[in-house]
Amino acid sequence: MVQVCKRRVCTLLPKSDCIFLLLPVLKKMNTTIIIPYPRAASTVTPPVDLHYDFCKLKPLSPEEALEENLLLNSTAWPETPSLSSPLFLSNTSDPAHSTFTILPSIRKGQWHVGDKLEALIKIHDFKGRPKKFGGDVLFAQLHNPTLGAGVVGQVVDHLNGSYSAEFSILWEGSTQVEVTLVHPSEAVRVLHRLNREQPDRIYFKSQFRSGSVTETTICNVCLHPAQQPVCNYTELLTGEPWFCYKPKNLNCDARINHFTGGFKKNITAIEKQLFQRGVNMKVSISASGPANITVLPKRKGHSDESSSIVESGPSGYYYEGVWRALYGATVHEFKNSSAITQCLKDKVVHLHGDSTIRQWFEYLNQAVPDLKEFNLHSQKKIGPLMALDNANNILVTYRCHGPPIRFSKVPTSELLYIANKLDNVVGGSNTVIVLSIWSHFSTYPIQFYIRRLQSIRKAVVRLLSRAPDTLVVIRSANPKALITLYDALTVSDWYSLQRDKVLRAMFKGLNVHLVDAWEMVLAHNLPHDLHPPPPIIKNMVNVLLSYICPQKDG
Repeated sequence: MVQVCKRRVCTLLPKSDCIFLLLPVLKKMNTTIIIPYPRAASTVTPPVDLHYDFCKLKPLSPEEALEENLLLNSTAWPETPSLSSPLFLSNTSDPAHSTFTILPSIRKGQWHVGDKLEALIKIHDFKGRPKKFGGDVLFAQLHNPTLGAGVVGQVVDHLNGSYSAEFSILWEGSTQVEVTLVHPSEAVRVLHRLNREQPDRIYFKSQFRSGSVTETTICNVCLHPAQQPVCNYTELLTGEPWFCYKPKNLNCDARINHFTGGFKKNITAIEKQLFQRGVNMKVSISASGPANITVLPKRKGHSDESSSIVESGPSGYYYEGVWRALYGATVHEFKNSSAITQCLKDKVVHLHGDSTIRQWFEYLNQAVPDLKEFNLHSQKKIGPLMALDNANNILVTYRCHGPPIRFSKVPTSELLYIANKLDNVVGGSNTVIVLSIWSHFSTYPIQFYIRRLQSIRKAVVRLLSRAPDTLVVIRSANPKALITLYDALTVSDWYSLQRDKVLRAMFKGLNVHLVDAWEMVLAHNLPHDLHPPPPIIKNMVNVLLSYICPQKDG
């Protein structure tokens, strides 16, 4: 049965990953499936045979399993040969020996605003030999730092060692093509294997306290079977699973906090060489000819650039440092605090998620002097946070999402899931909900992330059903600086890219709005950062405010 699943459903997944996709079939065949999910915090002894080896993911309905299957197929990475044993770095993708070439314009070497530019990328190994298969992670950008202009290119993998990057030409003057090898295909195989075999490489702990007795144990959704019993903290309403090893002398209900325990770096010495900054990780690829072109004005009779851009192309671009959307709502600049205040007047803005959305709270708090942060005596990086402008009736709040969350000592009272918080929102035309949840799920099988988003989406649907005028905005994932081995193995851009695809697909078709943080970071000339610098955050908040306060052009 697993063999059928492996051939027809999820070629890139281990056999254990296929079990949940087959749940409806197994149930019809009266096959016994052991899934220990007591609903309340309790003590259970885990069986040895757990799905996903030792990750206890919540079961899916047939409809959810079908959706998961479709998402897995849509995010499947190209098949590449298994890593040789021993692995030789000389056989892997080398940006120094790789090149890109700008293909000739169909208009006798001239490019005009509104045209398309295509570059051909050829990947070679460290011995200069052409690669025969795809699977490398590549970023492409067209930019002019002097003009503050930039747009993301769409990369197509031809599965034979060559790639195409297509760009929309959106401004006049000089413009430069930049291509970056983020990870060689061999590194992607390692990243995929780590999430399958070592999803607990970032582990968490909780303290338990009763009187003068304090104990600390390891916690996760992925806990190795052990002789000691387990405290089950599966959330009652959403079914989101979380577990801790039970302390020896205290009860499960004595748990007082949650924090990151550490990181286990279990890869071989040769595998480490696949993640070298300046060698094969986020390194620019040189052009085999000119990397620059000169763009002429739009040809007479050519339609406006935005009318020729479909949603498969870029969502927007920078010009003079300002983000311009190519479809959807027009983005306006909110240049001063009074403009922001006028937009947010009589509004309640709830920001839920990770530290990348906390940045927006911090930005608004600094940009609007009349917005005063209320001291909730909480930790700044954890929250909850609240800011209030009483005169203009503005309230802005921030709350972190529930586990897994890589913060320091979050009180158990603040380990709240987004879906539960949304169910407590009344909603309405003066309510704005902003969600950002992706980074802390990078080390887990993507099925765990899919399940969390399914829970959140259900809560969003319920909210919009009872209060259709509520504005819901999703902040996408974004690339980051990959400097250390820890960066690569925990928040690799490949992990973020996969989750970003799932996030967009999950909320497509709902009455929600997207802030495309991925393109807004990638298209900008500033270095990538998990927490983008202020100029990019300002543009992101401009997009948010443009959703809240749409203005008529002209």
